[in-house]
Amino acid sequence: MRVELRLPGPADESACRLLHEQLAADEFEFLQFAGSWEEICAGVRREHDGVDIAPGRVPSSWLLAIADGEIVGRVSIRHELNDFLLHEGGHIGYAVGPAHRRRGYATEILRLAVSDLAARGVGRVLVTCDDSNQASAGVIETCGGVFEDRHVARGGILKRRYWIDAASV
Repeated sequence: MRVELRLPGPADESACRLLHEQLAADEFEFLQFAGSWEEICAGVRREHDGVDIAPGRVPSSWLLAIADGEIVGRVSIRHELNDFLLHEGGHIGYAVGPAHRRRGYATEILRLAVSDLAARGVGRVLVTCDDSNQASAGVIETCGGVFEDRHVARGGILKRRYWIDAASV
């Protein structure tokens, strides 16, 4: 299976908005910016380039996961951690659309994201998931995630925290 990660472009709007609607049922925001598609892409580009970053956010790469020419999911690769990310969000957040699950895409997306961070000089990668999300916990463990702890996050959600040695992926 070949998955490619890339920045969103003009032709991706309808597929991304559809995945945003579908993943809202899982309480997951596929699109992390609001506004017109041009505004969303501009926000993604600013964070990717580390320019004009909003307070509370860090330089990051918001990339679409493409398989066989179709958007199957997305990943947020945070180039560094702030306090919130250290405790709740981690270096990487990913999602796969409902129609594309259970095909290995999440594992490949996470593997590629860890490799991206390794190339940026990050040695240990923090990945978190809701304690109830057994599928995500399995993906993280498959990619070498070592369980550190569980803790209560904002909204009372129990989160699992894992560390992945970036050199091992």
